[in-house]
Amino acid sequence: MTTTDHNGSPLDVEIGALRGGSADLSQYAGKAVLLVNVASQCGLTPQYAGLEKLQERYAEQGFTVLGVPCNQFLGQEPGSAEEIAEFCSATYGVTFPLTEKVEVNGEGRHPLYERLVGFPDAEGESGDIQWNFEKFLIGRDGQVVARFRPRTEPDSTEIVTAIEAQLG
Repeated sequence: MTTTDHNGSPLDVEIGALRGGSADLSQYAGKAVLLVNVASQCGLTPQYAGLEKLQERYAEQGFTVLGVPCNQFLGQEPGSAEEIAEFCSATYGVTFPLTEKVEVNGEGRHPLYERLVGFPDAEGESGDIQWNFEKFLIGRDGQVVARFRPRTEPDSTEIVTAIEAQLG
């Protein structure tokens, strides 16, 4: 199955919500989604602030950020679901949804990321997630339209332009 196959939409994958139950990704069908693997103790953690600004700026236009906690990079997301939720809310005022903590690389890679890692970034590179805060933009049609590496800031021209193109 390729990333261009409509049956292969990342939004078709089952994944739990941070606080339990299903994250029900199908609810985002018809919206633009910026899916990001997140961590609370990373040098890039301040990107939460920029992600929340995107959420606030574009939510009413059919957009959401979706955070996917992951502890695979130097153990930078060790907390429980409650600790992660509290950190995100108290430290960065995060209002966007968060899924359960998953693995994004290796044998335990979550099926959601199986659907994502084949999509290349702007330089044509695909494959494993490099680090925390790697971003995938899923278009209104449920297909991946862009991949941004961890150091690409949420308010960068590349990300904002890609989001606005999906909402336009």
